[in-house]
Amino acid sequence: MEAVAVAADSRLSSLLPGSGFADAYRVVCPVRPLTARQAAQAIFDTPPPKWVDALMALRNGITGWFGLKPGVRQAGAAGGGRVGMFPVLAESAEEMLLGLDDRHLDFRLAVAVQPSAGNQQITVTTVVCTHNLLGRVYLAAILPFHRVIVRSMLKRGARCLVDAQA
Repeated sequence: MEAVAVAADSRLSSLLPGSGFADAYRVVCPVRPLTARQAAQAIFDTPPPKWVDALMALRNGITGWFGLKPGVRQAGAAGGGRVGMFPVLAESAEEMLLGLDDRHLDFRLAVAVQPSAGNQQITVTTVVCTHNLLGRVYLAAILPFHRVIVRSMLKRGARCLVDAQA
């Protein structure tokens, strides 16, 4: 698991112009070739650790007071229009783009897969565009948790992919 530079060629830039925050994390996964959808489902449809569920419940309780959208996991949504709690915005075999818009901020996630010496590199990139003071405060408050949660879910998704192939 490593933090990596945000890829300049990701379609995220065109989907969320004016973004003020971006980060990316990569894991090398020793599995057969897979699609971005398979990787995204392993990361976001796999039940997270209980501590992540507890943080999301706390987040939903607090943000509800401000009229913000709750984060609710919806694995297996009909038509493949969602992965976990995130609507699918665009998809190719190599990259899946997910995202949500709210009054305080918009964000996009990219899950990209790339072959690497018999393995697969899976990269999760997050891009955020804040709209107002609430968005900037919210982003500052959740960033430490975001970084830990993304890394944890990426590692967990990679383990699920390896276990499923075994």
